[in-house]
Amino acid sequence: MDQDIFVDADQQLIALSKDFDAFQKNLFYSGKYDSEDAILEFHPGAGGTEAHDWAGMLLRMYERYCEAYGFHYRVMDFIEGEEAGISSATLLVTGKNAYGNLRGENGVHRLVRISPFDAGGSRHTSFASVSVVPEIKEGIDIKINPTDLRIDTYHSSGAGGQNVNKTESAVRITHLPTGIVVSCQIERDQLANKEFCMAMLKSKLFQLEEKKRQAEMDKLGGVKKDISFSSQIRSYVFCPYTLVKDHRDDYSEVNVQSVMDGNIQGFIDNYLKWDFKRTHSAKKTA
Repeated sequence: MDQDIFVDADQQLIALSKDFDAFQKNLFYSGKYDSEDAILEFHPGAGGTEAHDWAGMLLRMYERYCEAYGFHYRVMDFIEGEEAGISSATLLVTGKNAYGNLRGENGVHRLVRISPFDAGGSRHTSFASVSVVPEIKEGIDIKINPTDLRIDTYHSSGAGGQNVNKTESAVRITHLPTGIVVSCQIERDQLANKEFCMAMLKSKLFQLEEKKRQAEMDKLGGVKKDISFSSQIRSYVFCPYTLVKDHRDDYSEVNVQSVMDGNIQGFIDNYLKWDFKRTHSAKKTA
């Protein structure tokens, strides 16, 4: 009888723990657009071939993450690097709380390793940026003047095979007032690529306005924080030791290869906790 009581108590504790974890997750994903799909863009920083290779490694890391954690992704744009890696790429990630999970990945990622492209075997530091915006499908009040757009079409150079490359189905749209550039080349139909470009442009313009408003509120409220897209958020060290460290919450893991294979949920969960505490502490002191 006593043993049954202990078993029941253990089961209740497990159930309560699961309920609490679910409650926490709901709090962490309470942002306005956390339930939306996510658009990820990858760009190499300075460093030539090494940086292009690093951007390609990050693209693979997020693809493996999606596969392991039940998210779906589509490569909407892909431009190969001249010697290795990528010059740019765009992923559309869909699934429950896709943007909520990935919004903390926005920023500059730093790599330290022995370069495979250096015959001397010296250690190199490379940078690549990951831009994360929500795909806002409805209720977005963004007016775009057609005269503010430069629309270019070209032959696709990424995934899709020869059928994609036969016609100028790829689309690149430049928003002249802001300099924002979006492109898509995954569909064979030029109109479909253009529609995705316009949706992505609206999301970026909307987020730009949100950031301007937030910056003004922070200024009025005396809040000092870095809101720059160019801020370095994480380092991946392959040599002389192995360590992946997030510079915002100090969370780290030593198994670099596991991280590069997509096991980044620990970084995501710790960032969400850190961001939740930071945001609510700022509200209390405002």
